[in-house]
Amino acid sequence: MKMRILVTAACCAILASGAYAQKKGSGKQSGNPVFQGWYADPEGIVFGKRYWVYPTYSARYKEQVFMDAFSSPDLVTWTKHPRIIDTAAIKWANKAMWAPSIIEKDKKYYLFFGANDIQSDRESGGIGVAVADQPQGPYKDHLGKPLIDKFHNGAQPIDQFVYHDPKSKAYYLIYGGWSHCNIAKLNDDFTGFIPFEDGKTFKEITPQGYVEGPFMFLRNGKYYFMWSEGGWTGPDYSVAYAIADSPMGPFKRIGKILQQDPAVATGAGHHSVIKHPKKDQYYIVYHRRPLGETNGNHRVTCIEEMKFAKDGTILPVKITFEGVKAAPLK
Repeated sequence: MKMRILVTAACCAILASGAYAQKKGSGKQSGNPVFQGWYADPEGIVFGKRYWVYPTYSARYKEQVFMDAFSSPDLVTWTKHPRIIDTAAIKWANKAMWAPSIIEKDKKYYLFFGANDIQSDRESGGIGVAVADQPQGPYKDHLGKPLIDKFHNGAQPIDQFVYHDPKSKAYYLIYGGWSHCNIAKLNDDFTGFIPFEDGKTFKEITPQGYVEGPFMFLRNGKYYFMWSEGGWTGPDYSVAYAIADSPMGPFKRIGKILQQDPAVATGAGHHSVIKHPKKDQYYIVYHRRPLGETNGNHRVTCIEEMKFAKDGTILPVKITFEGVKAAPLK
């Protein structure tokens, strides 16, 4: 049985304004999902005094022709920024705009995205880059063509993550579907790549169990590499990780830290991680599927706190309806 939700006029006014907040219990909590709508593959990041989340619009491939963004001062109250990019600005893209990844460089914002879900080198599409003067766009095509439009080392050119290494100061693109993951060093203006010392441009760093959705961060001198496993429409979708001394690995799988809870939701995966700028406090931003849902595209964005053991390993994350407590950026 499907439940119909009655929304009050006051609530409608809030949703229409683009702001959404939820209170749970005695304290102010984000609630899960953190904002309304079908959204997947969320990338979370902090720009200035606001948290930002850039997700995939979860729909049929032919309807995935734009992306929205959401921002918040505290992880609880979210403002929607609609259509920050669409295929009108990206002439070579016509469907399946997926998994945005964003970074700020030289007062510009660069949004990396996948488009067209290409299945071979003979098709048009791949990974693109768009640029804007502010986090909410509007974004325009940076190259006028894909940055990567071919399969390298068996990796489908999707699920891109742009990583700025705090140690070397280099910018890397980590990406790949079809159970292969590559890393490549971006050039200074993000128009191409700088070959590694051995002459290779794309190096495979695929760990055991990798399917898609890579993410990397540095903590206490160690590189944490995370990815999604299982099928994206199935209940077994989940997140696993490895730790290494270099962004190049080698990455030996440690185990899963995010997966379904049959009492809460299924298909928990394709995540990112936000660190509070002034605290050793981490949040995992991910999508999941509501219980009983059979439509593969019904995915919603959620946030949980992510904690570590004394030895630096990541503790298993419990998925909740409550979400996280307010964490203002001051």
